[in-house]
Amino acid sequence: MIKKYAVIVFGTAMVGFAVSEFYIPNKIVSGGVSGFSTILFHTLGIAPGLSYAVINVVLLAAALRFLGKSFVLNSLIGALLTTVFVQLFSYFPSICDDVFLGSVFGAILYGVGIGLTLAEGASTGGTDILGRLLQYFFPHIKIGNLLLMVDAAVIGVSLAVFGRVELALYGILALMISSYAINWLIRKLNISKLAFVVTDCGEELAKYLVSNSPRGVTIVRATGGYTMENKTVLMCALKETEAESFQKRVLEKDASAFIIFSESTQIVGNGFRVYK
Repeated sequence: MIKKYAVIVFGTAMVGFAVSEFYIPNKIVSGGVSGFSTILFHTLGIAPGLSYAVINVVLLAAALRFLGKSFVLNSLIGALLTTVFVQLFSYFPSICDDVFLGSVFGAILYGVGIGLTLAEGASTGGTDILGRLLQYFFPHIKIGNLLLMVDAAVIGVSLAVFGRVELALYGILALMISSYAINWLIRKLNISKLAFVVTDCGEELAKYLVSNSPRGVTIVRATGGYTMENKTVLMCALKETEAESFQKRVLEKDASAFIIFSESTQIVGNGFRVYK
């Protein structure tokens, strides 16, 4: 539980840092609440944290009405933390006055921060809430398409307000990079390994592995296609970081074992968590 909330705090801090240090100073509008905050700051001088808070309060109130308490509670912590960090980092001097670099590095931090927050079942609020609300009224449209339309509308507003096509293009670039960063992180967190061990001492090795690792082992009876000898294949699902120690344990018990590692993009159940 402590690790979960530590990751949420870290993820929302990354989002707040990206918005206040890269997006707002360079007028980068990549859609969502951060885009509205950037526009309001440069046109009306409204503090980013204040606009973030007001927009999220309105969206959370609407979500409470249409989506229920559980959704609001899951979004409240992330939205509150993001608002705090956006305002906190706005007091810091800008570290980048290059629009291109701000678009790239801001988008990377923004995307990874949102990805970490989503992976722990939380939300940074804003666009996520709006997307769910729109899906409530337009259930036949995929949420990804709804979010794309929202972001496109915000970028269009920035073009009308700032009157600079290059800023709108930088906003689109930032949106593409942050979306890729979110998808890359979620996919990376879901990657696991499948280990197949061909051995002559199957049951003995299986007992050894089960007693010396947190993972279970499935025993499959097999026949070698070349030798026609009976073999045992042990199958084990592992986290990517566990593969090296697993290989070491196998070779300690059977130096002649034949080991195959295969990458799995998702494993469900028995100690494995699916990140979305």
